[in-house]
Amino acid sequence: MSKGKKLVSVKVIKGDINRALKKFKRGVMESGHLQELRERQTYTKPKTVRRKQKLQAIREQQKITILEKIENGNTKLRLFTKKKKKKKNNKTQNKNKSNKNWCFYYRLYIYIRITHLMWVLYLG
Repeated sequence: MSKGKKLVSVKVIKGDINRALKKFKRGVMESGHLQELRERQTYTKPKTVRRKQKLQAIREQQKITILEKIENGNTKLRLFTKKKKKKKNNKTQNKNKSNKNWCFYYRLYIYIRITHLMWVLYLG
């Protein structure tokens, strides 16, 4: 475990194990040993840690600004909203349609040529 954290120890008084266990659990949670153990189970990259800290700081700042607006009497508040999805560009859709049409007509052309050649060979 990390340095600076003291080990948790509890004395059992008058054979009351339940109370001692309750104190032990509380001491472990307050000391942070359990949280550190959970964090060390999987590796998180330093960039991920920084990004999470940054997002958490942004959320806290937004919360503070909203609370300040409420105290100032602002009734029109915009809470956290998702960004609007961008619409697809029509130009790319038209290109895809024209490519599909071109492929269809080319295949049709090949099919007609092959059938024509078959008829010529069959009749000729």
